[in-house]
Amino acid sequence: MTSKRKVCVVVNSRANYGRIKSVLDAIKSHDRLELKLIVGAAALLSKYGDLTDYISKDGFEIDATIYSIIEGENPLTMAKSTGLGIIEISTQFDRIKPDIVLTVADRFDTMATAIAASYMNIPLAHTQGGEVTGSIDESVRHAITKLSHIHFPATKLAAENIIKMGEDKKTVFLTGCPAMDVIHKKDLSINKVITDKYLGVGMGFNPEEPYLVVLQHPVTTEYVEIEKQIIQTINAIKKLKIQTAWLWPNVDAGSDKVSKALRQFREIDKPDYIHFFKNFEIIDYAKLIYNSQCLIGNSSSALREGSFLGVPAVNIGSRQNTRERGLNVIDVQYDQDEIERAIIKQIGHGKYPEQQIFGDGNSAEKIANILANEEINIQKVLAYTN
Repeated sequence: MTSKRKVCVVVNSRANYGRIKSVLDAIKSHDRLELKLIVGAAALLSKYGDLTDYISKDGFEIDATIYSIIEGENPLTMAKSTGLGIIEISTQFDRIKPDIVLTVADRFDTMATAIAASYMNIPLAHTQGGEVTGSIDESVRHAITKLSHIHFPATKLAAENIIKMGEDKKTVFLTGCPAMDVIHKKDLSINKVITDKYLGVGMGFNPEEPYLVVLQHPVTTEYVEIEKQIIQTINAIKKLKIQTAWLWPNVDAGSDKVSKALRQFREIDKPDYIHFFKNFEIIDYAKLIYNSQCLIGNSSSALREGSFLGVPAVNIGSRQNTRERGLNVIDVQYDQDEIERAIIKQIGHGKYPEQQIFGDGNSAEKIANILANEEINIQKVLAYTN
């Protein structure tokens, strides 16, 4: 009997988990794979929505936890957290001894995973490579591509970009984004029970009445402008005064500035039309945005899950830059009047046609089968000519 391949996945954030959950299920149920799960970084921190309970309720055994986030949410602490992440993750890799490490997308904690695996001669598989965006995520994503041995791009263009970067086309598998698997053909109806379980702060939130969703993260390469940027969004929402579910930002540099501005707004203006939430499970987040009048901010979920579900979206600023997008997105700058006009336009438009730009909802099984069966060459070479 052939021994199982031990696949180690590192979950570092709520978005990271949402975009890999279906693959975890596929690995866990595959007869030739053994799942090893490490949870670390923002996924362990209460203020960003501790995910450990959600992960356990989903039926996954956590093999290790890693605390690597240094307080401060600035460029210095991001760099130091990456270094600490390398130290902690490499220790766990040495203990677990995985045959393959699977990592997701483009975060600084993902970079730590990629560096540790590379220097320990562990084959690295990477989802969502080859996409073009803005912020430091662009540089990190491409760096991880160059460290990876197997590539699972979400789109045809992303796959072509990876090959143009000198990756062997035999290692590039167009699977789509596994986040779509979680929401594909699911009942996305919503009621108060869903949002009540996440508590949050602010006045009562009724998802059975019209509402907006806002999720705006800091752009690390625009660190000095972050507070001014989020204030433009706050002012647009203040003028509209429509019931709003506002989700807390991620852990990237500048998060503290965004959080401070939101707290000041909450305490000074006391808006009775906004409820602030930390975190949602992926299926509940899909229900939240699907039933909203508009998704506002700079999260890639507006472009990825949003296009898949036809959710009207207003994308603010440069964080998503030139990432592929569907008909559902209006791009605006950091200008409160422009943001307000775009939201009004999207409310008037309503749902868009669903588009499968980032996958068809059947990615996880493809990824698991490749991880189980593909021969992996740990020695990488440039492959511009093949």
